[in-house]
Amino acid sequence: MTESRPKITGLVTCFNEEHNIGPCIESLQWCDEIVVVDSFSTDRTAEIAKSFPKVRFFEREYYGAGAQKNWAMQHVRSEWVFLLDSDERCTPDLQKETIRLLEKGPEFLAYMMNRSVYLLGTRIRFSGWQRDRVARLFKRGTAYYENRRVHSLLHTTGHVPLLKHSIEHHMVDRTFTEYAFRLGKYGFWGAGQCWREGETAGAFDVAIRPLWRFFKTYVIQLGFLDGVRGLVFCLLQAHGTYMKFAILWGWRVNEARGIEPDLPEFDDGESTWEGLEGIQTPDNQDTQGSETPNNDA
Repeated sequence: MTESRPKITGLVTCFNEEHNIGPCIESLQWCDEIVVVDSFSTDRTAEIAKSFPKVRFFEREYYGAGAQKNWAMQHVRSEWVFLLDSDERCTPDLQKETIRLLEKGPEFLAYMMNRSVYLLGTRIRFSGWQRDRVARLFKRGTAYYENRRVHSLLHTTGHVPLLKHSIEHHMVDRTFTEYAFRLGKYGFWGAGQCWREGETAGAFDVAIRPLWRFFKTYVIQLGFLDGVRGLVFCLLQAHGTYMKFAILWGWRVNEARGIEPDLPEFDDGESTWEGLEGIQTPDNQDTQGSETPNNDA
């Protein structure tokens, strides 16, 4: 690495990822510093993260991916940011490409990359993930997440070109059970987002939307070509959609009975979102930073 290139911070948010946090941080050792923001993990995640000399470790209550990452950005000291979730890894080829880009002098303020998704050690090639792209390299102060509990988009400044190499996303690495429960949380958070935006849910949303989600991912987006993994994965996505709208339906039914829902908490602090308004211009490009490319559920 040359002295002339701009410094870069690897940024990671995590919760109970003791099996992933080590490889994730290892893949960012080329960065000048690494900022890790943990949501009070109850396993060895914090211990492992703190064992790396480059890591600056913080803890914060979780109000959604967008809020967590925006808050984490406030602790970045470098000019550039390379952002990963704790179950993601920067590949050696992407590392070399990024370093060369910084040494040459970046022409743009943010860059996008493809994301290769793995389920129990095997890559998911279809189901919509074949077009999964995320902006994870950007100049500090030029990109912010929007205020949503789930599916928060990263708003960037100007054109966002696509890099050649990919991130690895080990979405389900060791335990399938954990991912199934995680989808239940996403359903709860998604229902909370819908409630916050004044949406309702009826028979169509509860019955047809999950069926459409499965048909879209398994048939139209060729999930069946991934074999049993594709079938299981697409059914899980459909189940997550069902949970989201079933929970919202139940809340609306109880609202008519005078019973208020137990909603997830949102971070509405101005400091978490203050950078977003400054970059929302007609030339901006919104780039997806959420857990799944199939956000229409």
